[in-house]
Amino acid sequence: MKQVFVRPERCVGCKACELACAVEHSRSKVLFTAISERPIPRRRIYAEIAQSQKFPLTCRHCEEAPCISACIPGAMYRSPQGVVNNVGGLQECIGCSLCLMVCPFGVIRQDQALDGKVIALKCDLCPDRQTPACVESCPTKALVYMEAEDFARELRQETSSELASSLVRRRSMATDLAGEAGY
Repeated sequence: MKQVFVRPERCVGCKACELACAVEHSRSKVLFTAISERPIPRRRIYAEIAQSQKFPLTCRHCEEAPCISACIPGAMYRSPQGVVNNVGGLQECIGCSLCLMVCPFGVIRQDQALDGKVIALKCDLCPDRQTPACVESCPTKALVYMEAEDFARELRQETSSELASSLVRRRSMATDLAGEAGY
């Protein structure tokens, strides 16, 4: 299953992901119309700043999702695609907030849905889109949407390239120092 992964070193805290998410979950799906909608469209991703580091947080769609286990009415479910959601299932969310309390990432919020009912709101990976709105809107590519194995492979390749470059620089510096010392 494709997931949203974060490259925190690229995040500048612009909150474009939050805005794109709110607009995507509005009735109109257009920024200038969405800002006057009631209830106000809500984001399902959070660009947080902690110890001067910016970091976008969103639902991880956990394999052992505590929100599914805690859901009293059984509204929280996993779709055949692997997406954890509480909208469109067999049961309706009653807004009890138990999923919010057990989420280890704090990315579920209680708020009004488009129909005005108070329910738990969380990332649904934008089911009507090929790529989630938050990922598509990120100007620095801090958010990526891909398979876990592909993301891990990409990180390994980048890390090995950085290590190799560091080793080359170190050898070059050692050679320069040896030359200056007359060795």
